[in-house]
Amino acid sequence: MAGHDKIAKTMHMPPEIVQPNVYPLSWHAHTAKLEEVWDAAQREVWDPKKLPWDTFDVDSYTWEEREAIAYWWSLLSVFDASAPPVFAEALIKTYEVHEEDPVRRCFFSVTRDEQNHEQMCGLAITKLLGSPSPLEHTPKTELGKKAQRNTAWLYYNGSRYWNGYKTAVPKYPLAVLFSSFLMGEIAAATIFHQMAAGCTEPVFKEAFRNIGRDEGRHMAICMAVMERDYPKLPPEDAAIITKQIRAGYLFLSAVLFEPPPEFWDLPDDFIEVQRRCEAVAREAGFHVPEYEMKKENWKKAMLNLKGVLDKYSIPFPAIPEVGISGQEILEVDMNEIIPVF
Repeated sequence: MAGHDKIAKTMHMPPEIVQPNVYPLSWHAHTAKLEEVWDAAQREVWDPKKLPWDTFDVDSYTWEEREAIAYWWSLLSVFDASAPPVFAEALIKTYEVHEEDPVRRCFFSVTRDEQNHEQMCGLAITKLLGSPSPLEHTPKTELGKKAQRNTAWLYYNGSRYWNGYKTAVPKYPLAVLFSSFLMGEIAAATIFHQMAAGCTEPVFKEAFRNIGRDEGRHMAICMAVMERDYPKLPPEDAAIITKQIRAGYLFLSAVLFEPPPEFWDLPDDFIEVQRRCEAVAREAGFHVPEYEMKKENWKKAMLNLKGVLDKYSIPFPAIPEVGISGQEILEVDMNEIIPVF
């Protein structure tokens, strides 16, 4: 290799490799639960293109309904379409820190699953709008125009988050990352199972059933690693986790509840437009949970996560928006958050 001084003839064994680095490779396996999750992931692989799209008659929906439902998929894409690169970054980190083999494979499975979820967003949007991008689509209704502007602002905020994520990942050990991952998986599994139960369109119902199953499996991965690592967690990492949970609530609320204005930079009528899109979608048989159900979902997810962290004496942040008391976190730095979906 150019510029590299040849040393192999001067020593019997090479010098120690500077870390972090993916080498040396090893295949240690200590956590049996992760092997079980990997086996389940292999059995449960699905292909979004093979869903029953032949039953989907897009022309049976009005343009307002099509644009409203496509808006929800666009909102989801801010999170699910960013998930493959998010987990790919984390997958690379599992190699760099020489995680055990089943951890690496499980993170590969999550990256693969999230690629499916991204493709599902793309297929739904393309079929509903006749365009491969919600921002390239020419809106057909007034609500569609407002929904497109909402989407543009969501993508803008997502780009700010991605830049912060890339900066933050190298800073933190995997034990910290997993708390953020688990938070998203707990809440996501709930909402997708609810949407599968309430949706009337067969192709969407089956997609939500598959995605909900994936998210439940991802949750099991996080739980297994947390049970392995949290009993020996340093106090300084526990403090970071508390902040990450608060940041994760604020970030993920955009898709699982409603975007908090102190964290999301959005127009004044953003939530009004989103609520109108959700109402039109629900009337068309696309089951987006209503405000109170979203709030209850979030509260249950937070309490479930609190139960996990309480076992390891990790302080839980106050989440006053859903009535949960805890440690006050006054500021969240966009450049230091690791919430994912």
